[in-house]
Amino acid sequence: MMKTATLITCLLAVLPVVSGFSPAGLQSKHITCSPSFASTKINNYASVKSLHCNDINRSSSSRLHMSDGAEAAAVPPKKSFMEKMKSKIPPAAERKKLVPLALMFFFILFNYTILRDTKDVLMVTAKGSGAEVIPFIKTYVNLPAAIGFTALYSKLCDRMEQKNVFYACTIPFLIFFVAFAFIIFPNVGALHPHAFVDKIAMALPEGFGAPLAIVRNWSFALFYVMAEMWGSVVASLLFWSFANEVTTVDEAKKYYPLFGLGANVALIFSGQYVRFVSTLRANLAPGVDPWGMSIKYLMGAVAVSGTCLVSLFSYMQKNVMTDPACVDQEKQAAKKKKKKIKMGLRDSAKFLLSSPYIRDMAMLVISYGMCINLVEVSWKSKLKMAYPDPNAYSAFMGNFSSATGTVTLVMMLLGRKIFQKFGWRNAAMVTPAMIGITGSAFYALTIFAPFFEPIALSIGTTPLMLAVLVGAVQNILSKSAKYSLFDPCKEMAYIPLDQESK
Repeated sequence: MMKTATLITCLLAVLPVVSGFSPAGLQSKHITCSPSFASTKINNYASVKSLHCNDINRSSSSRLHMSDGAEAAAVPPKKSFMEKMKSKIPPAAERKKLVPLALMFFFILFNYTILRDTKDVLMVTAKGSGAEVIPFIKTYVNLPAAIGFTALYSKLCDRMEQKNVFYACTIPFLIFFVAFAFIIFPNVGALHPHAFVDKIAMALPEGFGAPLAIVRNWSFALFYVMAEMWGSVVASLLFWSFANEVTTVDEAKKYYPLFGLGANVALIFSGQYVRFVSTLRANLAPGVDPWGMSIKYLMGAVAVSGTCLVSLFSYMQKNVMTDPACVDQEKQAAKKKKKKIKMGLRDSAKFLLSSPYIRDMAMLVISYGMCINLVEVSWKSKLKMAYPDPNAYSAFMGNFSSATGTVTLVMMLLGRKIFQKFGWRNAAMVTPAMIGITGSAFYALTIFAPFFEPIALSIGTTPLMLAVLVGAVQNILSKSAKYSLFDPCKEMAYIPLDQESK
């Protein structure tokens, strides 16, 4: 009887733990049954009871561990590397517009790299010219041309649809570059007034050397302006205006830093193409102008790339802008119905200056241009001293562009993380900091050249080549920061503006 009572008591003590209804039992691993209620005469039965309790405790502990394992099995398994990669691929509707946009940017910067390298070679190595001419071209030729184009662009936007404005601005550029290579450049001997300028130069002070060089090489100066305008008009204005029209703010935050990936692959390819064309002179027949042949190959590539650009834009107008999954059709219809406010150049300037938001963005762009030009002009004067031959200069610029594309590609990959982790403000601060630090290093090397001469000799080079290399590094880092961070920051800031402000 006593044995039966003891066993029943132990079972009643363990039952709540086994069935899972005792919170206290869930927190402990062992249950102890006290034998105090039993008579001292039946100690042997208490020992038997303790053994039974221990067995039951072990059983309940085992069942608890089994329950933990079942809960662990309920946790979803980790995704594989391929599954993670697939989850990061944009949806089909986003891919439909992002891939053509990335290709458009690729072809725009492919052309701009070729044009930028060519314009520098033309003006810096031209007769009676040099790097000191560049500030005069930018101030007295490029700036008036930009103001004139602004007035023309305003008129075009008032009278034409945005898609037709793109065609009207892009195609004339391509026609000019082809005409320059096959018509103007072969006849520069007759078109450039060298004898006339030589007579005027004899009667004027030496300070007029730079303006006279522009007049002497007027077709090169015109090419320089058109090449600069390609970057300002087609890349900065037309492309980004169109990109802002077809993308949302959230899409821009995710994908604008990645647009540059394809674009900087273009820098690598175009830089190597420039270098390849510059090496073709070794196989030319005697009497053939090597630089003239290089110009034809380079402008031919610009024409082909420009044709691809226009074709992609046409494709997007037909297949993307009409797709409700890609573009909000109600907003597009509202934009078309909305009556445009026609303003002249003066009224447009007043409207823009009245906005602190736009003034601040303008100061950002102007300040960047001033800073980069201050260093770039000094560097290019050193570059001309090191590479006086046009094809040698062009080959160096080709390698420079490829290096810029490679570094910018890495910066683009980091750019998305920088935006996500540190935000817009810190991402925008990287470019001015980069220009300030690297620019100071270049000017220190230039101003205190005698101090650095032993260092240059110890590494097997000259102070001139050391200045050229440090200047190249400065330009590469500054431009890569601009392309990967500064430009996306600027374009993100444009998106909230209304169509008139844009």
